[in-house]
Amino acid sequence: MRKHPIVSARLGALVVLALAGCGPSLAAPSSSPEPAARLVPPAKGTILVGFVLTEGAVMIDFAGPWEVFEEVHIGSRGASMEEQMPFRFYTVSDSKSPIRISGGMQVVPDYTFDDAPQPRVVVIPAQGGKSPKMLDWIRRVSGEADVVMSVCTGAFKLGAAGLLKGKKATTHHGAYGAFQREFPDVALQKNVRYVRSDSKIFTAGGLSAGIDLALHIVELYFGRSTAESTARTLEYEGTGWKDGGAAAVNYAEAPASSHP
Repeated sequence: MRKHPIVSARLGALVVLALAGCGPSLAAPSSSPEPAARLVPPAKGTILVGFVLTEGAVMIDFAGPWEVFEEVHIGSRGASMEEQMPFRFYTVSDSKSPIRISGGMQVVPDYTFDDAPQPRVVVIPAQGGKSPKMLDWIRRVSGEADVVMSVCTGAFKLGAAGLLKGKKATTHHGAYGAFQREFPDVALQKNVRYVRSDSKIFTAGGLSAGIDLALHIVELYFGRSTAESTARTLEYEGTGWKDGGAAAVNYAEAPASSHP
């Protein structure tokens, strides 16, 4: 049985280890947020979250959202701690062979793209993989998922899967140029923490922007007070999740570079 949410020192360690993956960022947008449609959680049971991980996956891109969802606590959902903590997680990759993520950590995926269960939330961080099976799986599970979210250059995977065509999206500021060249039919949004592309597709900028987007998803499922309580548990002081991603920050666009 899972214990009551505890603030973990491991989040800080993950942040330090992963910063090299997407590069440093400053901050800043100007557009006002659009009204957000709520997400409907199951009355009982869990919200299954699938994390797509392949070689070179950037740790903070997925560890940040993982920790956010891990710390959500809804006392009214049941008598046991297991019932009160609604999110459950798994990792999925091309095979169950160990992979090396940013900083050299080794991860053994729980499932492959052939046998992974249908998730309600999909998280796609920056990473190196781009196999046809990976893209097919993203397309297939997106049909029944509540949320499909990318972090950093994970947006390139959504673009390659054809899920961003004609929609708004964002990515890490260092990849703006490459993203526009590769996906000219996507309306790139610069200097935002995250973007809601449609009823279920979300894209976040790099690194810590994934934490903001995950808190926003928590708010859409369970309301502002639950998201605020989760942020307090994490001792996370960022507020970009509260305004639809349009935080008042300004990214210095980096020179064109390759992406994971």
